[in-house]
Amino acid sequence: MKRRTEYIIFAIAAIIVIVGSLFSGEKFTFNHKQNDTINIGYNNYVESVAVVHLWKQLLEKKGYHVQLTQSEKAPLYAGLANGSVDVSPEVWLPTTDKPYYDKYKNQIELHDAWYKGTNLGLVVPKYMKDINSIEDLNKHKKEFMRNGKPSIVGIDAGASEMKLTQKVIKDYGLDFNLIQSSESGMMSELAKAYKDKKPVVVTLWNPHWAFNAYKLKYLKDPKNIYGKPETIYYASRKGFKKDNPKVTKYLDQWYMTHKQLGDLILKIEKSSPEKGAKQWIRENPDLVKKWLKD
Repeated sequence: MKRRTEYIIFAIAAIIVIVGSLFSGEKFTFNHKQNDTINIGYNNYVESVAVVHLWKQLLEKKGYHVQLTQSEKAPLYAGLANGSVDVSPEVWLPTTDKPYYDKYKNQIELHDAWYKGTNLGLVVPKYMKDINSIEDLNKHKKEFMRNGKPSIVGIDAGASEMKLTQKVIKDYGLDFNLIQSSESGMMSELAKAYKDKKPVVVTLWNPHWAFNAYKLKYLKDPKNIYGKPETIYYASRKGFKKDNPKVTKYLDQWYMTHKQLGDLILKIEKSSPEKGAKQWIRENPDLVKKWLKD
């Protein structure tokens, strides 16, 4: 009987709170969703690492708590689709991310572009003067031996560029093995070969700091498998804009030139993601103010 009386008192108190909130004009909801925590998903590529740490600091200055989730492309798109990831900054279109975007486009929201004029493909050092096209590779395959096989040094298996490179190998009839690695592993191989002026072919893209550090060239792609220069958009889970209109507005106002992004990436490479982003923010107050305009 005592417990029943306690339940009745609790129920009456709840009704009073709700009615009071209605008369006071305050919005009252059960299960109120906290929209001050933003989960940003990203790939472990230099430009992606750079921009997510940049936005982590900018949003934290605005009072948001930012959680960073690193993963490969496929899980990131799945995370956006199921709502476990709020935002992902890199959707390369119309070519690189087309398979993923086509699969999930009805379950995610594509937003404004923040970078234009990307490139990706097979890259060699400029000192390799006789190799200028993908079609030249088979003629010189013995120069690219690794573990007993002519090899292209790649990145992680789930990357869109790796899938395109598998198609390149097939369509060009290349007698090459594609080595699955990581960006850091690939860059280590490039640095080692470049230092000794030895042959190496890697999967690369820009924006990337490697083109500032080394003299490199893209191999011509007559079949246009890697596609033309692309645009990078950011994407979010369904409903993110409604839940976070201010954050969406900030991100829609975000745009970076090649020079601005290259400078950010270099600062991070020379220090750390946190320190590099902090320094870049300090040196670009007008641009940051433009992005964060309410």
